[in-house]
Amino acid sequence: MEFLKPKNKKTNTSSTQKYVEVDEIRDGIIILKSGALRSVLLVSSLNFDLKSTGEQDAIIASYQSFLNSLDFPVQIVVSSRRFNISSYIGLLENEEKQQQNELLRFQISEYKAFIQNLTEVSNIMSKYFYVIVPFSPVEDKKNGIFQKLLGIFRPREAVNNTGHLFETYKSQLLQRVEHVAQALSGTGLNITPLQTEEVIELLFNSYNPSLFTAAVIKNVENIELSQFQ
Repeated sequence: MEFLKPKNKKTNTSSTQKYVEVDEIRDGIIILKSGALRSVLLVSSLNFDLKSTGEQDAIIASYQSFLNSLDFPVQIVVSSRRFNISSYIGLLENEEKQQQNELLRFQISEYKAFIQNLTEVSNIMSKYFYVIVPFSPVEDKKNGIFQKLLGIFRPREAVNNTGHLFETYKSQLLQRVEHVAQALSGTGLNITPLQTEEVIELLFNSYNPSLFTAAVIKNVENIELSQFQ
């Protein structure tokens, strides 16, 4: 994966790349070096404390039902990042320049300075919630004995070199994704799978936290969080 390799540090590439388990990202699916697949779901949040007692009980029961329905492991990841307001500040600056009224222009300038100071002093963090859904070639129950052996002993080659096997494994992974999405939607959460661009950006930010302490997924505000039907 070129986006995880430093371009100007060729001497360190081999020593650092071996610790990265990701081999490729295809159709929004992460392919690990072991041949296993992963799908990343972006999950919305809800304010549990603002719910009534009855609603809280219903949410807990739905989540318990979700956990009991799983016959495969999932990983829940919480990513905290410093709140990025650069696009909002840019919008205010543009409005300030276009404003003809002197008083309104001054108020916009004061408001912009207040927002900048607030985020710097308070160190406001934003949280993103993800569910990682896995699938491994050794779990495939539909293929013949040769393909099963290939998936066990050479899983990476089975996924990368055999196109139809990847589509088969992807289909079975997406069945799990749909199950997770439908089960979690019962708790009032909204779920959407990340596409290739969002997955790349998420991984890059995760492996380079010092470079992107205030980074967020590109256009995450525009990702439509729609429930699976």
